[in-house]
Parts: sequence; C-alpha cells; structure tokens
Amino acid sequence: MDDDGMGPPRPEDDGSWAVTATAATALALYRPRTLKNGSSFLVLDHFGDAQALGATAEGLFHEDTRFLSRLSLRLAGLRPLLLSSAVSADNTVLSVNLTNPDIPLAPDRKLMRDTVHVERQMVLGSGIVRERVTVRNFGDSHLSSEMSLTFAADFADIFEVRGQTRARRGERRAAEARPDGSLVFSYLGLDGVERRTRLRFDPPPEGGPGRDNRWPLELAPGGQRVIEVSVLCETGPEPAEPTQPPGFDGLLAGIRAWSGERGAERAIVSSSNQAFNDWFARSESDLTMLTTQTASGPFPYAGIPWFSCPFGRDSLITALQCLWADPELARGVLRYHAKLQATELDPARDAEPGKILHESRNGEMASLREVPFGRYYGSVDSTPLFVLLAAEYADRTGDLALIREIWPNLVAALRWIERHGDIDGDLLLEYDRQSVNGLINQGWKDSWDSVFHDDGRLAEAPIALIEVQAYAEAAWRGAGRLARALGHENQAEVWTDRADSLRARVDEAFWMEDLSTYALALDGEKRPCRVRSSNAGHALLTGLPSPDRARRIAQTLMAPESFCGWGIRTIAEGESRYNPMSYHNGSVWPHDNGLIALGMKRYGLNAQLERLLTGIYDSALSVDMHRLPELFCGFARRPGEGPTAYPVACLPQAWAAATAYATLGAMLGVCFRPEDNVIRFHRPFLPSWLEELRIENLRLGTAAVDVRLRRHEADGGVSLNLLRRRGAVEIAVIT
Repeated sequence: MDDDGMGPPRPEDDGSWAVTATAATALALYRPRTLKNGSSFLVLDHFGDAQALGATAEGLFHEDTRFLSRLSLRLAGLRPLLLSSAVSADNTVLSVNLTNPDIPLAPDRKLMRDTVHVERQMVLGSGIVRERVTVRNFGDSHLSSEMSLTFAADFADIFEVRGQTRARRGERRAAEARPDGSLVFSYLGLDGVERRTRLRFDPPPEGGPGRDNRWPLELAPGGQRVIEVSVLCETGPEPAEPTQPPGFDGLLAGIRAWSGERGAERAIVSSSNQAFNDWFARSESDLTMLTTQTASGPFPYAGIPWFSCPFGRDSLITALQCLWADPELARGVLRYHAKLQATELDPARDAEPGKILHESRNGEMASLREVPFGRYYGSVDSTPLFVLLAAEYADRTGDLALIREIWPNLVAALRWIERHGDIDGDLLLEYDRQSVNGLINQGWKDSWDSVFHDDGRLAEAPIALIEVQAYAEAAWRGAGRLARALGHENQAEVWTDRADSLRARVDEAFWMEDLSTYALALDGEKRPCRVRSSNAGHALLTGLPSPDRARRIAQTLMAPESFCGWGIRTIAEGESRYNPMSYHNGSVWPHDNGLIALGMKRYGLNAQLERLLTGIYDSALSVDMHRLPELFCGFARRPGEGPTAYPVACLPQAWAAATAYATLGAMLGVCFRPEDNVIRFHRPFLPSWLEELRIENLRLGTAAVDVRLRRHEADGGVSLNLLRRRGAVEIAVIT
C-alpha cells in the first residue's frame, strides 16, 4: 500500500507507522474541501476555514509541513451561515458562499440574516494560495460592519499531524509585520532549515497586518467590497527581495493551462449515463490534481492528506490502471523511478542495489530520520511492478526508445529480484525488513496484522506474498519480451524460462485445492497462510493461474463471504482476523477491485466482471462528489444505504481515482498492437447501466481515433463505430 501501515491499534514498535485515528484526523464523515498543486495541498472545512472550531488535520501543507494551521473568517465577530461549498469540476477553484446570521446592531435593532453575501474563492499553486473574498450588501439600507480573517502557522510535520509525538521541536517565532505590509510566521527547525509563511493583503487590514485582521464594511445597498489575500510558503534563507506571487487570475490561468495540456495527452470518455460521466469526470480531475509535473514527466502523488508525496507501488499501479488511456503518465512514472532507483546497500532505508522506491518525504522529521521515509525502499512489490509496467508500456506504445533509456535500470531491478528479493534462492520473492524502524509488512497490505495464518497467528518473516509472486512472474516474462525486442535473444530465453519456473513453483506452493484459491502468503518456514484474500485476485491480472484455476479464484472472490455488494473485501468474512472496519482485514479498496476486474477480463469472465463493476459503479454513486475514497468498510450492502466510510481514508487517492479507468478498460478489453498500428477491442461489453460510450483521442503513437460503442438490449452485444481517424491506425473488434 501507500500508507506507511495505517491501521488498527498495534504494538508500539511494529513498524506500522499508522495514522492515529482521532477526531482530529478522521476526515471521512465531513468530507473536507481539498486542493493540490505540486508539493502543496490545502485541506479546509466547508466554510473555507482551517481549524476554526478545533484542532483537525486541516491547513495549508507544503513539502510535508503545515505552513498555515489556522484560517478563520468572521462577519461582525460571528461565523457566517453556509450556503454552498464546492470545488470546481476541474479541481482548480474552491468556491464558498456564505451569508450573515442575525447580527445585533443596537439594543432595538439587528441586521437580518441573509442580507450580506460573502463569496470566498481560493486557488492553490505550488507553495502559494490566493484567496479572493467578495462581500456584497443585498439589504435596502447602508451596512456598517466588519469582516475579519485570523491566521496561525504551527509548522507541524505531516507525521505530527498523523499522530506521531516528538521529544523536541524547533523554534517557532512570533508573527512579524514587515515594512512592506506583509505578515510573516517563521519556524527554525531542528534540521537547521527556516520555514516561513508570508501573507500579503490587498487592501491592507485596518491597523496593519497581524494574526487577527479586520476590514471595515461600509456598504451602500447593492455595494460590495473585494479583499484579496496571498499566502506564500518559503523555505531556506530569506531572500533580499521576497517573491512576488502571481495574482488570482494569473495563477488560475496557469493551473488550467497545465490541466488542459494533461487532458490533451489522454483519452476523453463520455457516455449516455450522466451519473457515470460525473464519476469519470471526477476521477479524471482528481488524477490531474494529484499529478505533479517532475523533471521526469507527470507523476501521480498518492493521496490527500496523509500521502501527498511520491510512492512507488501507488504510482506504478495508478499508471498501470490508466495505461490504455494515458500512456504518458506511465512514461513519467517509469523515468522518475529509474532516476531514484537504489544503487547501494543502506539497511536504515531498506535499500539495496536495483530496488525501486517505496516513499519519499521532504519534511523536518524525515530529514532528521525521526521517521525513515526521507527516501525509503521498504516495499517488496515496487521493483517487480516497475519491470511489469515497463513491459506493458512497451506493448501499449511500441516506445522502445524509453526502454533503451531505462534498460540499465530494468536489468538492475531484475538483478535485485534475483539476488536480494529471493532471500533463500527458491525462486520466490520474499521480504524481511532490515531497518529497525521500517515497515514490518512490505506488500500493499502493510498493516502490522495483515499477514496471518488461518488460526490468527501472525506470519513470521521472511514472507512471500501471492500477489508479489504474480508481479514477479509477469516481470520476468515481460522482461523477456523487452529483451527480444532489443535483440538480446539469449537473455530473453533465460528470463522467460525463469518466469515459467516461477509459475510452476507458485502453483505448487500456494494453491489450496479445498479453498479454490491461492494462499495469502508463505511464512518464513514456507508454511502457507490458508486465508481467503483479495491478494489472490491480482494473480488474475498477470495471467499466472491456469484458466480453470482462474475461474475458481473468481468464483471464490465473488462469493458472499468476499463480495459485499460494493466490492471484494481484502479478507473474506469468516477468516480469523476478519473485521470489516479494519484497514486491511475486511475492508474494500477500489484499486484492489480495479486490478481484479482487469484480471477477470483477461480470462473472459464477463459474468463475474459485470457484477464486480456494478458494485464499484454503485459505490461511486453513493459517495460524496462521486469520489471513491482510498477504502471503505466491508459491511454487507443493505438496501437504501451506501458504503460505510473508513474514518481516516485519503480523499482523493490516486489509485482509487484510477479505478474508473481500470473498470472501463476491463469492460472494453482494449489492447494495442503498435507494430501493426492496430487498436483492438477484445470481447467488449457494456453493463445494463451503460447504453452508449464514446471515447475520443484514443492514441497509438502519433495517430488517434474517436469511437462509439453501443449496447444492444436484445442480446447484450456491443457494436463499435469509428467516428474519426487521425493518422495511420486501424480498429479491430475481437468477439
């Protein structure tokens, strides 16, 4: 997972690094308003405030530090009434509409509610917030009042906000009004780095800037006043001339221009079902917002608020789910991870030559190694997923130039799988942490109690997870295809033979005939963890099991013990550690289901696939903004109720948003043959809730097509029409 082990209560030294679940960190129920840009993100309540009524996980964060912890607007000293609050469809602007409560003006007179309209608009750039507040008097008499904005900056590290306690902190200095009219909060960290929050006001507040800022409101009937505030995050020595941030309109135009460029690089999806369109558009916008432009290309950060930073498996799985529609994202992810690949042994970071990143952080606690995640490599699956994605990307695009560029990295990754990942030389890929405070469990389910035997005993390391073996088998096989394409025939044969050997080894060691699925894992004594889990479904994604075993795995996953109606649970009901409210032992994760859906399609299991996709789709319709969360509880579906929220789930989360692309890719069976300039739709189907689908700008190389698919009620078949073709590309439907 991307999560540093967020989960239930656990031993203090378990290497889980869980987010402490408190009222301050629980975000699921009130659905905060979020924006992200680059290494910055903003979490506010529906009023556009942060921590206005108490300590919560709200504020302006930049580079893993909270630069603004308090933001509170008051009208005549009172909190306004909320009219509406929404983030724009493209995730660029937060708009909040407020009005006044009944405000006493004199012993015998008051300002009636709903007289004054307050509109707050906020835009977030990288390290900068622009807010525009417009106050308008809709009354029939002159208004004399005031508006105030209160600010504070605690410079808390994101791990402090998550619940970690620090023995010492740096020096937090008093707010200082500068001669240029700005207000500066500053903090000198124990890492020797000064962090500053600089605020500018237009017009200046009455009496000069401070923590509490007031503007008089003298408004005739129909009159209005506009107040703009900029918040700038600064790190390091203070420059002689502070940066002049762009204005509200200029900042917004730049963000939207970049979003437009990203949108032009991927396929555009629309349908006859408006609810589906809303879900897909929200997922698309969330992915754009979570994507950061790096020197290597676009790269999706994991999720807000806990994981707004680069993660290995998250980014690789997100790119894999979106690959059919957005290969440029995969390109950026591959180049980024090639650049940060480990080159030396460093047990403190669980790093070994060739290993691919787990997580990278830039905050004070990471710099001081109070947490191990500055640049941390403690995941067993990122490395095979890196090779797997490279092979799938080449199959999708034919871009062998990129493969040649990262070829040394791919070879190093395979060498790591063989030499360091296979701890005991039995072909299986295992993990056992080296860092004393690293993650104990290093697969995507990295809670402290997520790998266990059927009697509830925790598995002892080194541990071999079933899904990791599937990724590794696909990595060896994919590397063989790449080697052959580059003319390395001998190497191709060696790697393909290793894939065959690994497949046979997995079938022998993991298959549970009586349970019709694979074991969750093998422990350090090679004893199988006889637990029904969603992990086995990932083997369908890579094509590891035989068709008969794939069918039986799918049936097990779709049985009532596993499929709750909204999706497939991480652990089946009835298993010893099953808990639908747990992080990994009974919850439902959208990305987990998206990968399983792609696997079902691979084996032509359309009946099970349609049930699964309908559950995912219904989940999206049942949550706020049609935004699938990181996870939700695995309680059985009940009529008239939506899925039960998990309290500290990230919203939005990249691989949850990417699930929309995975489900659609599974429906369509879309695949590519760049060597023949052909886009194929393999046994496409549309569920009963999707009558017509349109895809524009579906690209192969420099060519692109627009297509329309229609479902026929009579027999459930699907017809495909080519609407437009640009360049040399053909369309084929395989029935």
